[in-house]
Amino acid sequence: MVHPERQPEVQSSETMSLESLLWREVSQHLELEESAPRIFEILSEHLPLVGAVFRRLELGPTAARVSILSIVGENAFDSRYSWINKAELTGDLAHELEEIATQNSPRFLRGPLATRLTAEDYRGLVLVLPLRAKGKPAGLIALVLGDAPPEIRYIEVLRPALLPLSIAFENDQRIQELARMREALEADKSALLSRLGRQEISEVVIGESGGLATVMERVEQVAKTDAPVLVLGETGSGKEVVARAIHARSRRARGPIVRINCGAIPSELIDSELFGHERGSFTGAVATRKGWFERADGGTLFLDEVGELPLAAQVRLLRVLQDGTLERVGSQQTLHVDVRIVAATHRHLETMVDGGGFREDLWYRLSVFPIRLPSLRERPEDLPLLAQYFADRTGKRLGGSSLTLSSADLETLSQYPWPGNVRELAAVIERAAILGGGRRLDLSNALGQSQSTASRPPPMSNPERETSSLRAGAPSSPSASGKITTLDQAMAEHIRRALESCGGRIEGPHGAAQVLDINPHTLRARMRKLGVEWSQFRNGVRPRA
Repeated sequence: MVHPERQPEVQSSETMSLESLLWREVSQHLELEESAPRIFEILSEHLPLVGAVFRRLELGPTAARVSILSIVGENAFDSRYSWINKAELTGDLAHELEEIATQNSPRFLRGPLATRLTAEDYRGLVLVLPLRAKGKPAGLIALVLGDAPPEIRYIEVLRPALLPLSIAFENDQRIQELARMREALEADKSALLSRLGRQEISEVVIGESGGLATVMERVEQVAKTDAPVLVLGETGSGKEVVARAIHARSRRARGPIVRINCGAIPSELIDSELFGHERGSFTGAVATRKGWFERADGGTLFLDEVGELPLAAQVRLLRVLQDGTLERVGSQQTLHVDVRIVAATHRHLETMVDGGGFREDLWYRLSVFPIRLPSLRERPEDLPLLAQYFADRTGKRLGGSSLTLSSADLETLSQYPWPGNVRELAAVIERAAILGGGRRLDLSNALGQSQSTASRPPPMSNPERETSSLRAGAPSSPSASGKITTLDQAMAEHIRRALESCGGRIEGPHGAAQVLDINPHTLRARMRKLGVEWSQFRNGVRPRA
């Protein structure tokens, strides 16, 4: 015989049992539709239930969308109303629905609204559980009691169930939001691919069965590994395309690929950019910032123009390559990263190693698997395909339809030396399309400008070639004093002459960067390294020594 004073304790135990079972079910299944049958079973152990209807709820100023999520129960009753519009309900029913949805307590319900929430021909008692997510109505569960009388204890039994069931609806709501976002992103992706004229998002590698056949064989060989790759080739020959092809064919294809131009970052910020910094580690560090290595974790980091890295940064890069660890600037905490390195340069790193401009140990680490990318001059068989690809893309962007190259156009293109490689070809095709009004290619005028640029004498000597010439015993240009200058001195003097001729201008059609055939960001980095101040040449007059 149970003592009367202990009855409340037994009731509390039963309530906790119900809540615990519901929490376990909610934790095991994020999809509410999967949990609905089990939730009905759990509630049926405490209530005389005939069935239950789970509905999502979206309340608006003029409409309340109440969609069917799941119907469970003994009877095969099925609502003809997959969803309910507030506008279809009479004033009293609409008000009653909104009142139920916004309250925080179970409620008995009979009559027309109970019928609309369960089944068209149902006339029994319904116990409605309004559920909320993030403080707003998210759904409701209509528990069908049939002929059972409305007992207050049913409401008391269900109160502990409100929180776990609300979480179940909130999880379901988030899954629905993610599904909508995924569908929207897929639609955006399809639209962008359509505009670009592609079927897939991966980079197009034109010439993989032609002039780049050997390159792509090496790409296939190394992509399956995590070995560092060094892509060598002239400026504009497509080194980034090869780097992305390596990433796309690797086990890291689902991870990020992050590109960083080492020559475009000021030397004083290179550590912060690559490895990140802690808040307050230097003036202007107002917040903690992840570096490019951390952002590329699990993927590939493409270090373009790696030959421009200062020696101090080369030391820290070597450590990451050796043991996969780094420290942010201003921190002593060691971070582990899983990053595959693909580096690229147009410079001769071996010569830089001999000259002390590049660390020998880093060179050995990066050149585990070098891939040399041939220039466009070395693979003329790819020129027609490349030209047509750029003509298609440019024509669609400018005029809405692709442009076609004639045999005469291809003959004209084949006779040009292409010092700027594939990048220059893309620029020439776009210029020709613009000159042709987007309807045809005016290659004669477009190439006329490029030929005049290409016919200029090389404005800047290649330091690697100079060093090679010295090794071979070739004479070097002496300075005014008759002594042979260092490479840095010769480079600084050449940059000063270019700035003087351009009136101190760096970028633009009449800037020193174009004269020297170098990226403006790379030129600025070299000027900082060599101590060349552009403002001294603003009036076109060389400052006195």
